[in-house]
Amino acid sequence: MFENQPKGLYALALANTGERFGYYTMLAIFALFMQAKFGWTESQAGQVYAIFLAVVYFAPLLGGIIADKIGYGKCVTIGFVTMFLGYLGLAIPTGADEAGKIAMFAGLTCVSLGTGLFKGNLQVLVGNLYDNPKYSSSRDSAFSLFYMAINIGAMFAPSMAKWITNLYLGQYGFVYDAGNFDPAYLKVLYGAYGLCFGVACVSLLLSAGIYFACRSWFKHADVTAKQAEASNQEVEELTPKQTRDRIVALLLVFAVVIFFWMAFHQNGSALTFFAKKYTNLEIYGSMRIWFNIFSLALIALSVYTGFGALQSKTMKGKAICGFATLIAWGGAAALFLGMDNPTMSQPSDFQQFNPFFVVALTPFSMLFFGLLANKGHEVSAPARIAWGMLVAALGFAVITMASTGLISPMDLGDKTQSILSPSWLISTYFTLTLAELLLSPMGISFVSKVAPPKYKGLMMGGWFVATAIGNYLSSIPSMLWNRIPLMYNWSILIALCLISAIVMFALLKKLNKMTA
Repeated sequence: MFENQPKGLYALALANTGERFGYYTMLAIFALFMQAKFGWTESQAGQVYAIFLAVVYFAPLLGGIIADKIGYGKCVTIGFVTMFLGYLGLAIPTGADEAGKIAMFAGLTCVSLGTGLFKGNLQVLVGNLYDNPKYSSSRDSAFSLFYMAINIGAMFAPSMAKWITNLYLGQYGFVYDAGNFDPAYLKVLYGAYGLCFGVACVSLLLSAGIYFACRSWFKHADVTAKQAEASNQEVEELTPKQTRDRIVALLLVFAVVIFFWMAFHQNGSALTFFAKKYTNLEIYGSMRIWFNIFSLALIALSVYTGFGALQSKTMKGKAICGFATLIAWGGAAALFLGMDNPTMSQPSDFQQFNPFFVVALTPFSMLFFGLLANKGHEVSAPARIAWGMLVAALGFAVITMASTGLISPMDLGDKTQSILSPSWLISTYFTLTLAELLLSPMGISFVSKVAPPKYKGLMMGGWFVATAIGNYLSSIPSMLWNRIPLMYNWSILIALCLISAIVMFALLKKLNKMTA
């Protein structure tokens, strides 16, 4: 799993882990922050949330165009600075008035533009490491590991947001209550959420420290096609037809994955509203282990040490990894036994399950597809994307079943119907994560491999533009939240995923031929 990987991968992955930790700490409470501070409805908060996500993921197109001209590393550096200013602006306390809204939107703009300069270009640097023939066969596994590292940061983010929120509320004699609309409580609550933006500032500084300290490990990959030609380095030459075919193949994939991201990014809006309104946040018995992030982290760690015990080439290595696995299991059990029964959770807690499943399931995904490849049945990236769309439809079928018989949000109003077991949402996130593992890391790897050398930054930006459009469209379920029954809302997402899967399967032969 970790064999035949350049050390530059680990430096870039860790730099991204820190940046994503701050981003997802902010994102875990962003919609709730807007509701608490400005009194916005689910529809209003969901709309701003979706626009922000859309801009965040559209900006890499601009960042890619700039990077193809001035260099990937320079854009990453400017991105660090711009993001920091944005998070700092969000962290500064403001009133719940027009000035507060202006400050929030200014901070969001800086975060969006900074992410555009940072995110796609960092991934281009990762892809460039594998242009070296020595490492080219490890490209797909590298992006799986890179994607796993991103999700380590995302996994801890909701718990950090919850810990800060509870600590700040406690200083004023409050505890979290989704049904409390007292102005004094809400003012303290959005003040607590504001501190989460400060966490993003700190984690971004740590990320930048890793990036610059280890820059020598990947500096050789910070070369655009233009720079390579100027220094007489070998650059892959494509005919105009080959360039056109590759761009067409990428655009077809981009068009299909729009609808995956529209469905998938309900985690910060519709699925969070579902957790807030319909899920029992009082957790009893064995279910509590899902709500201790450190137990989950140890379980995820045990997956890697367990694989190490099986795959190590020496008995000493097997013994060390096996012992570490037992220690991880013991630690997870001890943390679970020390939890309160019942344990109180918050709606943002459910956002930790997707990154946990990404981290824990990545080795199984790599093993499964590695075995298929070894037997001569390698599954292409476009095929994995098609299967990912089918699995995403299955994920929303789970939440549709959970919604059977529930009072519609338009009839429920400001009340809650907290009757559902958390297992429904956990199962939904599990299924959606399986879809994500099929689609996202392989999609990024596909772009880095297929993009014409002169347009690497632009094409990686195109992947994020598709994500941006999907993110904006993710506001549709929030806009319909108080207008149609829940089951109809989820059914729209199921239908879109199924249609996208059918289209992708129909295009497989053409896509595989273009990129052969």
